[in-house]
Amino acid sequence: MGPSLLILLSVAAHAWGSNPAIKAVLTDKGLQYGTHVGTDWLQARIRALSIPDISGDVSLRVLGSIHYTLSGMSVAQLNLPAPTMVFSEGTGVRAALSGLSVAVRGNWNIQFHVITGSGTLDMALFKVDVSSLTRVGSDEQGHLSVSSAQCNSSIGGLQITFHGQASSFFQRFVKYLKCQIKSQIEEKICLAVKQGIEDVENYLAASRVSFQVNPALLLDMPLLSSPVVQASDINLNFKGEFYSVQSHTEPPFVANPFQLPRQDNFMVTLGASEFCVNSAAFAYFSAGLLQINITDDMIPSESPIRLNTTRFGVFVPQLPKMFPDMLMLVHTYASDTPMISFLPDNTTLRLSGSAKAYAIKPDSSLAPLFRLDLDARFSGKFMMVDGKLKGSLMMNNLTLMLGASEVGTFQTTSLEEQLKVVVNMTVLPKVNGEHIP
Repeated sequence: MGPSLLILLSVAAHAWGSNPAIKAVLTDKGLQYGTHVGTDWLQARIRALSIPDISGDVSLRVLGSIHYTLSGMSVAQLNLPAPTMVFSEGTGVRAALSGLSVAVRGNWNIQFHVITGSGTLDMALFKVDVSSLTRVGSDEQGHLSVSSAQCNSSIGGLQITFHGQASSFFQRFVKYLKCQIKSQIEEKICLAVKQGIEDVENYLAASRVSFQVNPALLLDMPLLSSPVVQASDINLNFKGEFYSVQSHTEPPFVANPFQLPRQDNFMVTLGASEFCVNSAAFAYFSAGLLQINITDDMIPSESPIRLNTTRFGVFVPQLPKMFPDMLMLVHTYASDTPMISFLPDNTTLRLSGSAKAYAIKPDSSLAPLFRLDLDARFSGKFMMVDGKLKGSLMMNNLTLMLGASEVGTFQTTSLEEQLKVVVNMTVLPKVNGEHIP
């Protein structure tokens, strides 16, 4: 019952000692959905069970003892009622199965003094009840950890029918065997439950806590503390920090505490802090990936800014005289880590970058022209619409300054105004019109 759902929990304060950047909450609604989905898995698992052999000796008092062995048993039919699962506050998950009926086929062999008999058997188990309590925690490496805290099983009724050699003779002894057989099966049921939980624990212990999300980024996702189990949900706190594949460099900022709003109507709630997003930006920045070379053919045709020394002379009057009618290349790069801030009613983004302009000479060599430094602030709101994350982004401020120049000084005011027009009329409409997958 429990193992299928516990694997889903794995979609802990340890040595890291930092605040989580990603939080997840599985509610009771999600638990019930997992129980529903897991019912088919459980039924298939029970049908495929290889039932261990059962053997023993039963004393018939003055008549002596009878030795029996039931072997090669498998499930022939199964009536599986819906299991129930609830959170057990402070511990983990309690699962219960009530009223299970199972038909079993197998072989039997019985020896009573010099009389022996063997053949096939049909066994029916009625009103089987199973309950278990699974403890949920975490290990030193930040894996989700599970262990069996309690298991109880009982069988309300048991029928056995022998077929084969001397079956009619030994059938009369079934009433003496049933109690011991029933007790052994009850014990084996709990052993199977504990083994299933142990299998899940082995799977979790061997699972990764770091994932490569793309060729440039790794996401480190160990649990920072043991899951907090309450009566209505279970809370998991993950490190949630991105790193560059090239280096495991820590960013110059830390994760601050954040609260995940309670959402009882949702099955699962996920939340990421600004540290999670900013660590990804820092990983890209530190790896030197936030840069691009821009040429004129990459600029939309409706843009008033063209990367041609003649057209660019509107902003830098001396440029066409020094480098007449040449195409330009602009090397644009982030000069600092882009930073996002999550506020109660909106999200802000700060971008700091530089753009080095070059003239492309007839021999394809590059002549350095100038460097512009840019600082931009944006704000936006994000919302869920039809199951998709959508957003609306607007520019709050954009400042352009001359950082260095090989062609002499010039004013950046008009270029700054034109760049604002391009961003507002070309860039932002495209960004706001796209769905975020």
